[in-house]
Amino acid sequence: MILINCLSRQNQPPLSLALTLLRRHLSTSASKLHDVYCFKAPPSLSPNPQKPNPDAKTPKKKRKPQYRPPSSLDDVKTVHCDLPFDFRFSYTESSPTVRPIGLREPRYSPFGPGRLDREWTGVCAPAVDPKVKSVEGVEDPKLEEKSRKMRERTQGAPLTPAERKILVEKCQRNRTKRQINLGRDGLTHNMLNDIHNHWKHAEAVRIKCLGVPTVDMKNVCTQLEDKTFGQIISRHGGTLVLYRGRNYNPWKKPLIPLMLWKPHEPVYPRLIKTTIDGLSIEETKKMRKRGLAVPALTKLAKNGYYGSLVSMVQDAFLVSELVRIDCQGLERSDYKKIGCKLRDLVPCILVTFDKEQIVVWRGKDYKPPEDGIFFTDREFFDEQGTVAVGDIENYVSSDKSGNEQ
Repeated sequence: MILINCLSRQNQPPLSLALTLLRRHLSTSASKLHDVYCFKAPPSLSPNPQKPNPDAKTPKKKRKPQYRPPSSLDDVKTVHCDLPFDFRFSYTESSPTVRPIGLREPRYSPFGPGRLDREWTGVCAPAVDPKVKSVEGVEDPKLEEKSRKMRERTQGAPLTPAERKILVEKCQRNRTKRQINLGRDGLTHNMLNDIHNHWKHAEAVRIKCLGVPTVDMKNVCTQLEDKTFGQIISRHGGTLVLYRGRNYNPWKKPLIPLMLWKPHEPVYPRLIKTTIDGLSIEETKKMRKRGLAVPALTKLAKNGYYGSLVSMVQDAFLVSELVRIDCQGLERSDYKKIGCKLRDLVPCILVTFDKEQIVVWRGKDYKPPEDGIFFTDREFFDEQGTVAVGDIENYVSSDKSGNEQ
């Protein structure tokens, strides 16, 4: 037994010989795997391990661009508009004849940067010269002729009384709810696009006028017809019916660029001066104190209809030289605009706006207007012209009696 153990120990190979055999086996197996399966042994098992090259540059990952939300200013295209009038924020509450004395903000175009080929002057976007540098702009005598031709081409043949009556009945409150509201800002530029959108579905649109613009309804009607090339076929108080015309094509309406925000109003001269023209300082103070003590002619409601205010002031000047109008509850900017309109339409002299009151003075050499004709509360339009309210009532009563028969 002892002899067998000695012989078995002699047959065992030494440790170094076992390591060399193991390395040879691994190298041959790696080469065989690489030849058969195209497998490359990892560096830890390969006989000649590869050393990393310190000079080799590792590729850098591209940084992900920061998220940018979609904007309406991306891919801006300049729009060209052929409408023959200057673009303003409000066409009824601003006059091209009154020049401002300053601007409250830089001349940023409310249409957006690069969206319109007209330059914004701070007050309007003139249609004549896009590179104008002045605030007023230059008036082109050809614009009125172009506007007249466009309106005649759109209107076509005049409406008959029967057609007018049918269109007016379709726009009554019990027939349709479609309506455009005209408020304290008057006829704004974006409202022109609303009117054309309504004309896609109906030949006429109902417009409800309330607030400051109703002091001068004649100006509102004129601006509506000039800027939309339509025709007013009915007016009852502050409710108008605007007809689009026989030759109007709703699919080829004029391109009207929209204002993205409301521009700041420019700075105009003061309405109330320290002293009234022709009076001393003491006389001005006494007149203002006396004007606030005069009984109020009327009290204006907020967002009401003021169409008869001018005629009321003219009638009051026949018996009194000072007239006070109570404006409690109205915005200060609103009754200032009302006073400015009264000054031009009556005409009169503004005395004070203190304590939410409008006090006006008729002046020393006041003469009542002889031909001062203002719109009545209700008007009927026909081919011969405007008919008085009494004629309308007679027409309606005769129509009812005929229907009863």
